[in-house]
Amino acid sequence: MLSGQTGFDMPAAYQKALAVRQLRLARGEQPRGFKIGFTNRSIWARYAVFAPIWGTVYDSTLHFCEGQAKLNLSGICQPRIEPEVVFGMRETPLPGATLDDLFAAIDWVAPGFEIVQSHLPDWKFQAADTVADGSLHARLLVGPRMPVRDLSADATQLEALLASSQVTLLRDGLSVDTGSGANVLDSPLRALHHFLGELRQCPGAPDLMPGDVVTTGTWTDAWPIATGEQWQAKFSAPLPALAVEFAGAPD
Repeated sequence: MLSGQTGFDMPAAYQKALAVRQLRLARGEQPRGFKIGFTNRSIWARYAVFAPIWGTVYDSTLHFCEGQAKLNLSGICQPRIEPEVVFGMRETPLPGATLDDLFAAIDWVAPGFEIVQSHLPDWKFQAADTVADGSLHARLLVGPRMPVRDLSADATQLEALLASSQVTLLRDGLSVDTGSGANVLDSPLRALHHFLGELRQCPGAPDLMPGDVVTTGTWTDAWPIATGEQWQAKFSAPLPALAVEFAGAPD
């Protein structure tokens, strides 16, 4: 585990993160999309991070299930769990994409759990530290995928639907937190729109590609997890529930 705070700025942090991405590609991992972090304004003060960040999701960190799964925590440092909404991209959004353009580019929507980690003690960091630390990404579990056009006819409907959706997060059957889609920059669709603009302004960053997944940020706080625990996110309709049991020992 690292100690202290690294002290570089956000542009430098993203360049460090992109350099690590190239090292991971060189050892055989493949990018499968992106995570957006710190979109939930209600927890900004808790972590002293006051703007969203983003990082890469890899084939080695991405898992799909039909509603229930088991994940191994081995190799993850100080793991925490976050209930989120995940988008699957059908095509690359147009330059200067509007919300309507984004809707046209989305293939599916799914509930998800992102397992996040921090290599700094007690989750104490500055924003640039989190970016250089892989934007805290460890694993992404994606639940049942629903075609976006089965949920909404257009961007306006999808934005409102996801913003008004609620989630209850349970550990071993007991509720520990609640949240809503409106927590993440007012709607997961707006979080995706914000991320796309930031991605395309970052020197050397890859564009959003067909087949990419993008997880849009936690609806609740990020909760510490441990081996043997069972967690469930009960989303309001039309999003299905998602459950996971943890095995293995975290670092």
